[in-house]
Amino acid sequence: MSEVNTGRRQVLAWGAAMAGVALAPGVTLFELAQARSPEEAASNKVRWGMLVDVNRCASDCDACVTACDQENGLPQTKTPTSAQWIRKVELKDLRTGATKSAPVMCQHCAEPPCVDVCPTGASFKRADGIVLVDRHTCIGCRYCMMACPYQARSFVHEPVTGQKPEVPRGKGCVESCTLCVHRIDRGGTPACVEACAASGHKAIVFGNLNDPNSELSQRIAELRAAPLRPDLRLNQGVRYAGI
Repeated sequence: MSEVNTGRRQVLAWGAAMAGVALAPGVTLFELAQARSPEEAASNKVRWGMLVDVNRCASDCDACVTACDQENGLPQTKTPTSAQWIRKVELKDLRTGATKSAPVMCQHCAEPPCVDVCPTGASFKRADGIVLVDRHTCIGCRYCMMACPYQARSFVHEPVTGQKPEVPRGKGCVESCTLCVHRIDRGGTPACVEACAASGHKAIVFGNLNDPNSELSQRIAELRAAPLRPDLRLNQGVRYAGI
């Protein structure tokens, strides 16, 4: 075996070993990836997802973006290279000229291209459908960023300050929306969903896509919501109504 290959194997081995290191008292990446609570592992009986009702989303509202930044320790003063996990985009109907606003984030695909192209396994999908990045094994190659059709991933260019104990971040790594997995694993909901409801718009609904009786599933059926770019056949976990 060549010296180069031996070295690469050693780096990957170190990365795998470090994935179990505590990020904060009692918190490790393995726990975040595998457990909804200390007693219950993430299960494929549940598939977490969201509905965005574009007809309820106001173009002058960025409550979801602000809440995401605050919850996950992202910089609120943005530069051209700042990480951003959720962004507002303007959608224009070329036939009528009408415009609508919508938040776009990681779509938590059932068949995620980012996972397929990752050479180290840093990009992975939990059993409950949440797509995450293990920052201990991410080598910053950015293949996943190129593979994502939604431009939903960011590369961390600057040193990270003000980190939240449950949301590990690091310079030189790729990151994206986690659906606030640390909140979900404690029975909560994503910060953007709470902020949107508090703003009065209630444009974002969170829930279990596998439960036909959940509010999420019923609203998707009622509004005939569909994923962005259904032609990609990625079975996205985020659905949009009104576009």
